[in-house]
Amino acid sequence: MGRHLVAELVRRGIRVSVPSRRRERAKHLIVLPTVDVVEADVRAAGTLESLLRGCDAVVNLVGTFTERDFDRVHVELPAKIASACRASGVRRFLHVSALGAAEDAPSAYQRSKARGEQAVLGAEGIDATVFRPSVVFGPEDRFLNLFARLARFMPVLALACPRARFQPVYVGDVALAMAESLDEPRAHGKRYDLCGPREYTLKQLVEYACAASGRRRLVVGLPPGLSYLQAWVLEHLPGRLMTRDNVRSMQVPNVCPAGCTLPFGLQARALEALAPAYLQA
Repeated sequence: MGRHLVAELVRRGIRVSVPSRRRERAKHLIVLPTVDVVEADVRAAGTLESLLRGCDAVVNLVGTFTERDFDRVHVELPAKIASACRASGVRRFLHVSALGAAEDAPSAYQRSKARGEQAVLGAEGIDATVFRPSVVFGPEDRFLNLFARLARFMPVLALACPRARFQPVYVGDVALAMAESLDEPRAHGKRYDLCGPREYTLKQLVEYACAASGRRRLVVGLPPGLSYLQAWVLEHLPGRLMTRDNVRSMQVPNVCPAGCTLPFGLQARALEALAPAYLQA
């Protein structure tokens, strides 16, 4: 998501500073005009205040799927950024949360995201906007691409939570919505749910990713008990393809309310119009 947002801001002639723990990992951004990649640890005392000096706005895209880090990354860091904004005189704050974030959500991930939203929107002296995308797809995604890669080696895919519902949104549309909001006073203090034009079950998305990559595979949906067992096994393996908390999060449909559209008059682009170009490769 970050690279697409940075590219959109550059296209608009905006100067962008991107902190990274390892500058060499951001080579794709270093070459862009008006972009300054700074090697920095945003957790270190005083670093955020130093990075924000001279800025007009800050965007927080940091997230994790590691459960032990949920509070530190999803709650404490946004609160620290809001505090640094006040100390540095930066009023505009864009924050990416997640669709389904709620205090009473079944998963720890969603509950931590909800507390992060509260920390941002409840901060005094800050004009904050929160974006809550459904699963995001695009050329570098770790969702459709993951299933397309698995299909290269596995003739049968055993799928946890096959009936889980998603409304995938294109990464470029997310970047456009965030860029449009920067100078939009009506967005201050608002939450925006971001979804694509169509709902799918997880099984439908996996079957589509396989077919679009040129590999038709048998996708077998697992019942709840086996879904939980599969997640327990996978969360103990390298890569952590799935966790039990993921299973809990998929108990709630990851879709937008009926009639919900992208903000600022933007039109959501369809998965079928964009995904084949990168899944075929």
